[in-house]
Amino acid sequence: MMLSAPGSSGNGGSVPDSDSDSADWQTHAAWLRSELVRHNIAYYVFDQPTVPDAQYDKLFGELQALETAHPELINAESPTQRVGAAPLGQFSQVTHSVPMLSLNNGFNEADIIAFDRRAKEALAQNASPSRQEIEYATELKFDGLAINLRYEHGVFTQAATRGDGATGEDVTRNIRTVRAIPLRLQTSTPPALIDIRGEVLMYKADFVRLNARQRAAGQKEFANPRNAAAGSLRQLDSRITAQRALRFFAYGIGALDGAELPRSHSALLDWYSSMGVPVCNERNTCGGAVGLLEYFHYIGQKRAQLPYDIDGVVYKVNALAEQQKLGFVSRAPRFALAHKFPAEEALTVVLEIEVQVGRTGAITPVARLAPVFVGGVTVTNATLHNEDEVNRKDIRIGDTVIARRAGDVIPEVVAYVPEQRPQDARRFVMPTNCPVCGSSIVRLEDEAIARCSGGWIKCAAQRKGGLQHFASRRAMDIEGLGDQLIDQLVDRHIITTAADLYKLGLTALAVLDRMADKSARNVLDALEKSKSTTLARFVYALGIRHVGEATAKALASHFGTLDALMQASEAQLLEVADVGPVVANSITQFFADPLNIELIAQLRAAGVQWAENNVAETSPRPLLGRIFVLTGSMPTLTRDVAAAMIEAAGGKVAGSVSKKTSVVVAGADAGSKLVKAQELGIAIMDEAALLHLLKQPYFE
Repeated sequence: MMLSAPGSSGNGGSVPDSDSDSADWQTHAAWLRSELVRHNIAYYVFDQPTVPDAQYDKLFGELQALETAHPELINAESPTQRVGAAPLGQFSQVTHSVPMLSLNNGFNEADIIAFDRRAKEALAQNASPSRQEIEYATELKFDGLAINLRYEHGVFTQAATRGDGATGEDVTRNIRTVRAIPLRLQTSTPPALIDIRGEVLMYKADFVRLNARQRAAGQKEFANPRNAAAGSLRQLDSRITAQRALRFFAYGIGALDGAELPRSHSALLDWYSSMGVPVCNERNTCGGAVGLLEYFHYIGQKRAQLPYDIDGVVYKVNALAEQQKLGFVSRAPRFALAHKFPAEEALTVVLEIEVQVGRTGAITPVARLAPVFVGGVTVTNATLHNEDEVNRKDIRIGDTVIARRAGDVIPEVVAYVPEQRPQDARRFVMPTNCPVCGSSIVRLEDEAIARCSGGWIKCAAQRKGGLQHFASRRAMDIEGLGDQLIDQLVDRHIITTAADLYKLGLTALAVLDRMADKSARNVLDALEKSKSTTLARFVYALGIRHVGEATAKALASHFGTLDALMQASEAQLLEVADVGPVVANSITQFFADPLNIELIAQLRAAGVQWAENNVAETSPRPLLGRIFVLTGSMPTLTRDVAAAMIEAAGGKVAGSVSKKTSVVVAGADAGSKLVKAQELGIAIMDEAALLHLLKQPYFE
């Protein structure tokens, strides 16, 4: 980074010496912070560095030393505080005030001409067909992760991923570590609230340096800059994010309050830039389809020289009033289009066709290829998707084929070259047994995918996926037992079944990569806590094929006990609303396998337990008709367990407090729900009172 020296700041202020009083220290700290922010803006927003990296580092080190000596000078916006904090257990959810929509795609000139024609016709509204060409804003389609940044009165307060468009993940702590993103907007008249939308990405050079560090540390390398950026931003430990060189470009807006919206998209981006928010310089405005296509070809020629990956360009009607008039269709705006670059292709030879067993048991034919450079990487394997696809494309071993790769998409074989097919080319034959566990491979009627019938309890290839599902939040909810830790436990043969998790000790965990005594103890505590669960969660955690979360709840409610479910016939299972013939057959087959029965017995022996309800009993349910709201953390029960107990006793659990609420069960750190309950005069109880109300201990 090139940034500017203190002496060239133009502030005109003198640097206080070591004998300065408190006011001088405060003044100097403020001066250092303003200099560092100014230099960050010069570098990240205007791409015009003003001093060398060493000078920037000197300023940063001086501020750091000053704040260390005088902690009272530290504030949340200081550049020194962008280093991350202790790990989160999981990301919370954020509901977007304005949905984050996707864009429709165009792939050829005809698509672009049609897009321009539709916009022109819609805006003409039966007026003269000779209206002037529409003015479009043109910009790059970054290959990164979409993000929403919220500023309140100019101060950064929240960041969330796109998620499903309506709800995303709260990544505020991680975004605070990204130096390219200002913590305060550089304006004297900020909006009361603004949601700035854009893309978090990693430059190619920074990606190369990151992978070099990963190799040196003996850690897994990232496949491409997009994966590196997304993986860095979704770290539960924001200190890891702080070590990654992430960038940001703004390109859109969500909610806005307390300021007038600019008249055009290009003016919006200019406004962002004036407030110190990074926007990409590779943007322009043009008229009509001809202008759009000229921009596309211009960027296509520059693509390889850009410091970051892009997978296309984006066109937007520039006038925001015209955008509003055009509106939306389904989940995409009518006023915008993403023009994607064509996938990159190359010729190579199929050396062999093997099958790969996925984490759900899916059997996927994979072509082993003679190494070929395509899409920025050397490709040696490509998916053939399924048996039908192999036959449809008539791909044979020995064929010369077209391999395609676009962005971070898994390489695939597009077609073979007929004139180069050798006489000894061999057809692919789907094996009848799983190459990993030997179980039979089955393909159900009307399904394109064949699967190993062994399941995750028997098949090692499915083991990691099964254990990840078992530990997931909606299943056994074992906090801290993530994918990487499970990978290590399985790869090092420390565990082979879910029951082995409950036999883990501190020593076995503490020696694993990125684990220490404290982290290991946290995992052991989470395992112990997970032993208290619900029947629905346990059934879901078993990973029975076709049994999702809703079906598991229906089964638990219908049968009441695990033994009753295990002994149920297909006819009895079909009495459950969510269960059809395929699901019923899958359940009976699962419980007919001795390995599965043994695993359940081992889990019970390890202390995994849940409240059961004999549905045959006719005794009245004490909480029937009463509505409960849970808030805060309780001493021994999770919210899901407490909710299951209430529902088993006939009560209903709601997510918000209203006049209809009967009781609020409040634990530690209860927030606004408790306050509202007090305002409405609603009964409030703690965990002990709830258990007493249920007239039974949680576990006998």
